[in-house]
Amino acid sequence: MVGRHVAGTRRTALTALGTLVLTAVPVAAAAAPPPAPGPPSTAARTLGADRPSAQVLRAMQRDLRLTRAQAVTRLVNEAEAGTRAGRLRNALGGRFAGAWVRGATSAELTVATTQASDVPAIRAQGAQATVVKTPLSTLQTVKKKLDVAAARIRTLDSPIWYVDVPTNRVVVQTTKQSAATAFIKAAGVEGRGVAVQVSANQPRLMEDIVGGDAYYINGSARCSIGFSVTKGQQQGFASAGHCGGPGDRTTGFNKADQGTFQASMFPGKDMSWVGVNSGWTATPDIKGAGGQRVQVAGSVQALVGSAVCRSGSTTGWHCGTIQQQGATVRYAQGTVNGLTGTNVCTEPGDSGGPFVSGAQAQGVTSGGSGDCTTGGTTFFQPVNPLLSDFGLTLKTAAAQAGTPAPQDPAATDAWSAGHVYEVGATVTHAGVRYQCLQTHQAQGAWSPDGTPALWQRI
Repeated sequence: MVGRHVAGTRRTALTALGTLVLTAVPVAAAAAPPPAPGPPSTAARTLGADRPSAQVLRAMQRDLRLTRAQAVTRLVNEAEAGTRAGRLRNALGGRFAGAWVRGATSAELTVATTQASDVPAIRAQGAQATVVKTPLSTLQTVKKKLDVAAARIRTLDSPIWYVDVPTNRVVVQTTKQSAATAFIKAAGVEGRGVAVQVSANQPRLMEDIVGGDAYYINGSARCSIGFSVTKGQQQGFASAGHCGGPGDRTTGFNKADQGTFQASMFPGKDMSWVGVNSGWTATPDIKGAGGQRVQVAGSVQALVGSAVCRSGSTTGWHCGTIQQQGATVRYAQGTVNGLTGTNVCTEPGDSGGPFVSGAQAQGVTSGGSGDCTTGGTTFFQPVNPLLSDFGLTLKTAAAQAGTPAPQDPAATDAWSAGHVYEVGATVTHAGVRYQCLQTHQAQGAWSPDGTPALWQRI
């Protein structure tokens, strides 16, 4: 399908150029072959991974122990791997069992399938193949049964559970083996390959209460700004739900009046957004090391194993890797579903702060365990569900801004800037059907015909 898409694009380009030649120069010159069209946009170029900020690179060098060249290479490889993983996920359908990257710099893509006959197709996409027993959809069903059971249990000594794609199983992290066994039994998933991991870690909300700048709730508790967002004409920022509820007032780092929580969800999810007054302006910036700014270009979801960095008003700028996605975490204050787990450190007051992978927004800090002296783990609320649930548009760098191409009003599934698309979603754009390769909020300059990193023609 890729070949047909490229070929079709080439024919259109040549036709247009031919018309221009015939009307602009004498007939004798028309025989000259038109120039070849430029190379298609790569995933790295589309997502901004080939031009990372100095702040991201320095933090990756420090926290991931990479050279600058290694950090640059890793970001490019991870961006390209995400597109290949999306193509394979769509092609494998119900046989798909997960994808992840490994390697300090190589970011080698591995794709799991339940059928050995898929191995050649996976390798043809430049990925390692592994054949496993259980498809991802089945693992997600098992995990959802644990979510349902947790809602019925008042006391639960198993604070985290998630789908671990590299090991092809659901994992329950617990402080007591007996508690996990009882939890698994209550969920009716005994014998479904659920693994138990005993750990003393107890995640807590970082509630010591631009991205990363401090803000204060009702004059006292402190959290961190996540990402600038807009809703219609209203400007504001995304943050964690446990930081405040609808109607709560906020002041900025300088204690100046700032805004009001417009919506908030916690527990269940850990997301909120604050509408700011006219004294504040939304920017695509987050606060990097030394107070320097890093710009956000979009919200393409990174794979397990990818490098991520976060900013917070307590501990500043730190990096690590994504450990799992879709995790459920049982805080003392309530259970939150759909979080992404990382090995990035964090401390109270960092809550709500932004996580990025290269130039792509990933989520807002929820909670974790440990600290930035001894190390720890941190979970973030993914940003795309936040944008979708609250009807928000992420503020991105000018390089990604643009005017969406006119859409066919008769197409009910027409591609639209500002909409959050999940992997596998299909749209119509300029009369052509496309399928989404990576979860993201569509930017104006990211129409399907120009972003093969995000869309595959079908």
